[in-house]
Amino acid sequence: MARYYVDCREHPSVSRCSIAISADDRNELIEAAVQHAVTVHEHVDTPELRTELKKSIREGTPAA
Repeated sequence: MARYYVDCREHPSVSRCSIAISADDRNELIEAAVQHAVTVHEHVDTPELRTELKKSIREGTPAA
C-alpha cells in the first residue's frame, strides 16, 4: 500500500512552517491538509486550494 504526503517545507511561507502530513488515502490527506492550510496559514477552503494541494501530493514519506 502506498503512503502519500504533503510537505509545507516545499512551499515558502511567512510562518516558515515545517509540517508534513501523511496518510494512506489521498482523500484523507487532502482533508487534513485543507484543515491545516485553513487553521494555520489562514487560507480559505476553496476548490482552487484543494486543486493546489492535490498537485502537492507526493508518494512515499517526507524527507527528514
